[in-house]
Amino acid sequence: MRYALIGCGRISPNHVVAAKNNELDMVALCDIDSKQMDDKILKFDLDSHIAKYTDYKLMLKEQQPELVAIATESGKHAQIALDCIEAGCNIIIEKPIALSLEDADQIIEKAKEKGVKVCACHQNRFNKSIQKIRDAVEKNRFGKLLYGTAHIRWTRDYEYYSRAKWRGTWEQDGGALMNQCIHDIDLLRWMMGDDIQEVVGMTDRLKHDYIEAEDLGIALIKFRNGSYGIVEGTTDVYPKNLEETLYIFGDKGTVKAGGEAVNIIEEWRFSDYLDDPEEVKKECHELPPNVYGFGHSKIYADMIDAIKNNRAPYVDGEAGRRALELVLAIYLSAATGKSVQLPLKHCKTLDFKGRFAE
Repeated sequence: MRYALIGCGRISPNHVVAAKNNELDMVALCDIDSKQMDDKILKFDLDSHIAKYTDYKLMLKEQQPELVAIATESGKHAQIALDCIEAGCNIIIEKPIALSLEDADQIIEKAKEKGVKVCACHQNRFNKSIQKIRDAVEKNRFGKLLYGTAHIRWTRDYEYYSRAKWRGTWEQDGGALMNQCIHDIDLLRWMMGDDIQEVVGMTDRLKHDYIEAEDLGIALIKFRNGSYGIVEGTTDVYPKNLEETLYIFGDKGTVKAGGEAVNIIEEWRFSDYLDDPEEVKKECHELPPNVYGFGHSKIYADMIDAIKNNRAPYVDGEAGRRALELVLAIYLSAATGKSVQLPLKHCKTLDFKGRFAE
């Protein structure tokens, strides 16, 4: 399968490795910085004759890839995705799928019209720990779902933001919730039933006065099934990343997934006693080299299978939209001081430009 990667920055190594692990025919790289492409070719021992482009539209025209991964700054995801879809390409879009609900809806609709697949790259869904929890949810082992919480306690310093000026801006990124926390926000919504009734949020910029968006976000979520959710995320933790943790509580089960990227089962308690908690903890104990985990290769494998068998990807465009919608609902509630009812139809990060202006 002919494959191309657009965007060769911080997250791109995970995509290159995933493409190689799945034996894709990597025909092209695209980035506005040719040094980034050269670096990936050298570092990952790619074919030195691989085509390199600084213009992705030209790449699409000349190379005609079947599958394209989009790993640029977030604010460019939507337009690149739409151009790829128009060219007949299936796409894997790094999170978030877009920065506006209107753009996300357009991506989903255009893909249906063109008959191509869209995958939102929420790769943590493929963690062993998360798959184990999801299986318990689907088998109703939790009984009545009561509430779940997501805690993302990370740090991002001045050096991180200075290396890429788009980070922390409303036009190209968003803040801690949209960038660092959206994976766990996706997991929480997915586990608790997806359908949200109401969101109350608060955000602030406590420490990073050199970015536009928030470095702290807290939200209370009411799901339509009667359960609740809590999101607490920040990039203010001293001196380094502390944890990324997901709790799910039901009247017949309690689970905690922790570690640096929800890759370890730390608590596993169910009234049915169908499995040994200690064995589950051993089975679901992954130690990835970084916070991105091992999920990219698995999400690629699923996308390839979805294309070959004409089915929806495991993490499709609608899933990406739901994660985006929840982040934007938190932003909207925090900005207005009011609870927000879902579903949302019209909202974008640029609506909050100037939110923390001095």
